[in-house]
Amino acid sequence: MEGTLPPLVQEAGIPLHEYQEIVRLLGREPNRLELYLFKVMWSEHCSYKNSRPLLKLLPKEGPAVLQGPGENAGVVDIGEGWAVAFKIESHNHPSAVEPVQGAATGVGGIIRDIMAMGARPIALLNSLRFGKLEGPEGDRTRFLVRGVVEGIAHYGNAIGVPTVGGEVYFHPDYQDNPLVNAMCVGLLRADELKRSRATLARPVYYVGSKTGRDGIGGAAFASEELSEESESKRPSVQVGDPFMGKLTLEVTLEAIRQDLVEGVQDMGAAGLTSSLSEMAHKSGLGIELNLDRVPKREAGMNPLELMLSESQERMVLVPRPGREKDLEALAARFGLDAVPVAHMIAEPVFRVVAGGQTVAEVPTHALADAPTYVREGQENPAIAQQRARELSGLPLPQNLEEVLLRLLASPNLCSRAPIFERYDHQVGTNTVLVPGKGDAAILRIKGTGRGIAVKVDANPRYSKLAPRLGAMHALAEAARNVSVVGGKPLAYTDGLNCGNPETPAGYFELSETIAGLAEASAALGLPVVSGNVSLYNEGPSYRIPPTPMVGVVGLLENLERRAELGFQKAGELVVLIGSPEGHLGASEYLWVVHGLEAGSPPALELAQEARAQAAIRELIERGWVKTAHDLAEGGLAVALAEMCLPYGLGATVEVRSQARPDALLFGEAPSRILLTVDQAMLQMAVKVLEQHGLSHQILGQVGGDTLTILMPRSRLEWSVAALRRAWEAPLREVLP
Repeated sequence: MEGTLPPLVQEAGIPLHEYQEIVRLLGREPNRLELYLFKVMWSEHCSYKNSRPLLKLLPKEGPAVLQGPGENAGVVDIGEGWAVAFKIESHNHPSAVEPVQGAATGVGGIIRDIMAMGARPIALLNSLRFGKLEGPEGDRTRFLVRGVVEGIAHYGNAIGVPTVGGEVYFHPDYQDNPLVNAMCVGLLRADELKRSRATLARPVYYVGSKTGRDGIGGAAFASEELSEESESKRPSVQVGDPFMGKLTLEVTLEAIRQDLVEGVQDMGAAGLTSSLSEMAHKSGLGIELNLDRVPKREAGMNPLELMLSESQERMVLVPRPGREKDLEALAARFGLDAVPVAHMIAEPVFRVVAGGQTVAEVPTHALADAPTYVREGQENPAIAQQRARELSGLPLPQNLEEVLLRLLASPNLCSRAPIFERYDHQVGTNTVLVPGKGDAAILRIKGTGRGIAVKVDANPRYSKLAPRLGAMHALAEAARNVSVVGGKPLAYTDGLNCGNPETPAGYFELSETIAGLAEASAALGLPVVSGNVSLYNEGPSYRIPPTPMVGVVGLLENLERRAELGFQKAGELVVLIGSPEGHLGASEYLWVVHGLEAGSPPALELAQEARAQAAIRELIERGWVKTAHDLAEGGLAVALAEMCLPYGLGATVEVRSQARPDALLFGEAPSRILLTVDQAMLQMAVKVLEQHGLSHQILGQVGGDTLTILMPRSRLEWSVAALRRAWEAPLREVLP
């Protein structure tokens, strides 16, 4: 069939049936520029044509939601006239080809999404996935880790937005396709919320950097599988300039503060094409763009290059009537271009003019309404076989004390300090709980007694073996992390990273992931307000695990009532919410010790999860609990060890159960939280747990410089110093 395609269609890489639909919508054959406008706007990255029908399943409304999906970012109300805008975005393919600029421009892009809502960015988080650190493949992994971390630090530190949290996971299935997802959180006055809208006859201003040839076709590149030829796609990777980003940020926010503008839009993926056509479509109008007016960084750029360029640090602003000169003067004060490059028209078309001639004209609805696909999904039989694998015959390790040290030294559980210490996490002086000090970051809302808690999370091993259950766990754990520092989860953003949806296995993983999020969203009362879908993360010989990176934002009404990680006071009692018995399937222990990625992830009872989170929040709000930590990868023993590390205080605990020792120590299960409480408060705290219908155990007491775990037939002991040595070393070798 490919041989029958017209040469222009072959060049653009558009499927024949989509080309035929373009011809039908236009009523004629498109010219080359028009065809490329459709190519980028109908790419998966811009149109969500495979995911849009599935995303309709997700709950999007809630009492705090001011703006849900469909704008540059979601917005939630946090009281006292304040609101928070937040979103997560991927920059996977660019980071695989050029890790420094790929990661840097991912950060720059998500910052512009936030400021387009009228919010000042106050925090960045990231969610990263890399391949193996061991063996011959480790050299490339180290190169990517160093480049991505450098890119995130380069942009975030320079523009003055703190990086306050994140997570990183190493897994062989990301060897050829790393994932780099960036999340940004911004603060705004609720009555200054802006949207991508414009009224008839209004001029549309281009503000920011000049347009160059970097990033051309980036949206389409992001919608392709990576291959050996991807190195030739370096022109598709944008180049970031955080100084220009800072100037553009200040001009945009000052224009909003002075009420100079009626509409704002980030010029991100697909550049001028997407930003202008989407604004026109959302406004129910058309738009005429004059390319001769576009500020250019390079000579001789043709209309196709100008329309597809994804040069960074560019915004679209629509001034209020009579405020055009004020906007131009404001931009000039900061040394930025502010040029009326387009105007809104009644005819619902996107018209592009160059040299006095119309070079492209297409209906705005045609670009915005790409065809959608509902496909047949089928699970990979090899995955189903691994999930069903029987694990009861696993041999017990001879030395359980050594196992804990091995787990703490595994790339997925060791200290992240070598990464986050490269980021400025205090600029802006809003950060109350910094990286490494709690399960989620906390930021103050100056001038109020309030704060917000933010966390991003996902377990790719869970999602690989059971995509629906894995997505449920991702949302539950991110919300639990927010709850254990004292925040009440309000809403979330999701970065859905999957393989090729055109294959049965790829579509199965995508659809199951979204179904799992929908189920957990409804049960936990958490709407999604924004997000990103990154598909085609696969190549001829690999496919990444489905990876739903979930970022949750929560509210602390009283910033003084919060909890952090780490035993702080000798004599306090150690209490476990939930059962000490964990599940070996899909666990980090199973991988590290037995070399197996098998079994089902632990079951998740969402009603119990909601009760556990409500209980820990109540205990923190009452001021009875100031130390709390959820149990995640590595189970109870790893969580106890992590509690010893921040302040060097140990504990002695007793675990009573007839279960397998390795399942007790290292098995994983949701809805479990460690906390400490003063003996005088114990009975009141226990009463709260009982009122919430939660099982719990008083494990022991904080004190000393060792972690001692007493079990039915053994006594295990580690010095805190030995735990720290195992935990601190691994990533220090990657990022010295």
